[in-house]
Amino acid sequence: MLTFETRHRNTIAAKVADWALDRTLSRIVGRGDLKVRTASGKVLFFGDGSGDPVSVRFTDELAQWAFMIDADKRLGELYMDERFLVHEGSLYDFVALLLREAMGGTHPFAARVINWIRTRAWQFRHRNVPGRSKRNVAHHYDLDGRLYELFLDGDRQYSCAYFEEDGQSLEEAQFAKKRHLAAKLLLAPGQRILDIGCGWGGLALHLSSEAPGGMVLGITLSEEQLAYARARASCNDTEAEVNFALQDYRSVEGLFDRIVSVGMFEHVGRASYRDFFRKSAAHMTDDGVMVLHTIGCSEGPGFTTPWLDKYIFPGGYIPALSEIVRETEAAGLTITDIEILRMHYAQTLAHWRARFAARSAQAAELYGQRFCRMWEYYLSTAEAAFRFEGLVVFQIQLAKNGSVVPTTRDYISSGHSGAEGVPNSPSGQSRKTD
Repeated sequence: MLTFETRHRNTIAAKVADWALDRTLSRIVGRGDLKVRTASGKVLFFGDGSGDPVSVRFTDELAQWAFMIDADKRLGELYMDERFLVHEGSLYDFVALLLREAMGGTHPFAARVINWIRTRAWQFRHRNVPGRSKRNVAHHYDLDGRLYELFLDGDRQYSCAYFEEDGQSLEEAQFAKKRHLAAKLLLAPGQRILDIGCGWGGLALHLSSEAPGGMVLGITLSEEQLAYARARASCNDTEAEVNFALQDYRSVEGLFDRIVSVGMFEHVGRASYRDFFRKSAAHMTDDGVMVLHTIGCSEGPGFTTPWLDKYIFPGGYIPALSEIVRETEAAGLTITDIEILRMHYAQTLAHWRARFAARSAQAAELYGQRFCRMWEYYLSTAEAAFRFEGLVVFQIQLAKNGSVVPTTRDYISSGHSGAEGVPNSPSGQSRKTD
């Protein structure tokens, strides 16, 4: 039985926790309609009542403190462990509301201090040496392939799509991304092409159709992706040779006319940027062209959120453009074109999130409910970050000799004409473009 003093202390502790949460969220949320039920049962209201209502609940006081002190790490864990619950609206709605309102820099003081420390500590992050890189890749990409079939397009494109117009399907936008990259590579018959971080092989196979008589080598550190890509290559009917290998970019040999890397640079690690670009330059012919497609931070160098680093992409880092440019210059490469894709990844993630939600029961059969909550948190926070936190996608074209690239960008749009076989369903069916 609780004594009077114990109950009194508990009451005071609950009031302090509720007061601190009220003060924290009041400083962040000025617009919107947010209702928070605390662990003590008190209901707090935030915003001006505009927009769709969002209602959430903390199940214990420690969860409230964890959220206030270090939301970047702890909110995801609280959601996974059902210590933070969403009763009205969605998890995305809650995260988007906070990030949208926090754009003015109203993060709590403790969170700002922790973020300051993390940003500087990241400068001393260990290198992603080959063995560690393979383990990091396996953590995410060697999951059961059936999981990715639940939310990706039929070609398993697991990177930012390219939405050329409103209302495009995910399949159409992913095909447009491949076509856009192929145009920037200035492909021609007989070329040797290297795809660094080839995923499940879709882009490599597409490029092979654009370079008849040539050779495409796709490399990955994921054994699951390799097996899938090789199975696809065995059915490939293009006029180019297509090979896939379980290989680190640091061990590649030979020269290539074209190099492409999509969604892989985020796993290189800042300490290894110089190695990456020097290796790329060493494998590029004198008249070669490279296109790097990577998530980037438009607001300068930062850090990877600790929750994402622990649960989703260990060893990952999102670069600022300044960090990339410095190392391309050191490698003797010339930047011949930069395109910033804004909001394209937010749209891509919105498609993935909706598809995953619609088939979450199947995901739970594979990995359980806690995994599903983790994946929902990953997709929701990623989409919100691309909408409200300065995340973009860089497409950077590089060459040793800048004269090999046309002086205007007309060739990119002209490379979009005449494309065939746009898949329009996860089953891989296709149609002709108009």
